[in-house]
Amino acid sequence: MTDETDDHNNNDADDALPLEPGDEPDEVSVVPATEAGGEDGTDDAFGLGDIPAAPRPINWRTLGSSDAEDEWLTLNEWVTWLRIEFGLPAAVIPPLWHRHPELVWELSALHLRWLGCYDPQQDAAGPLSFMTDFHAAQLRLREWVSISGTRLDRDRPTRQTVWPGEEPWPETSEHPIVDRDEDFVQFVIDDVTARAAAEEEFLRGSDDDQA
Repeated sequence: MTDETDDHNNNDADDALPLEPGDEPDEVSVVPATEAGGEDGTDDAFGLGDIPAAPRPINWRTLGSSDAEDEWLTLNEWVTWLRIEFGLPAAVIPPLWHRHPELVWELSALHLRWLGCYDPQQDAAGPLSFMTDFHAAQLRLREWVSISGTRLDRDRPTRQTVWPGEEPWPETSEHPIVDRDEDFVQFVIDDVTARAAAEEEFLRGSDDDQA
């Protein structure tokens, strides 16, 4: 039985047409799984690698100086689009919202919600879900603005309630808003500089502890 099989295979090989010069078979390269698909070797035949990563929460308290500028610019661009797109008054989004942490946290959360609801992988209910949350956020924004003291043409730092035993906060006063964009740029520069200084001080303290 083995001899007949070997003879049959040999006959097939003999019947094959000889290769002419230049007719060599194409080389077959084996691509590692990590190159053929994503980093984990998954198949990327449908272009899944082009889908942006899901948005992650931004913690403004711990945001590093290297990321702060990008996050400020991204949020500012989106907030500008939002107020124009929906015709929002200064009672909801005032010009100097960036100088009031309560407004920054609210708008940042709303921005992340918008990114999630309009993600390519989101279902059709995502946009309506955003509009529902957007309506609730506008009510909260009006409350924040009313106690912050910032207005369309003037601004003052949010007043703080001093608890018993605490040092009083510095007196605050209003000042006119002359150029909003210029104020934002200066604010971002100061914020990034302060974060970088804090990081440098932390690293210097760590070096001192190891010495």
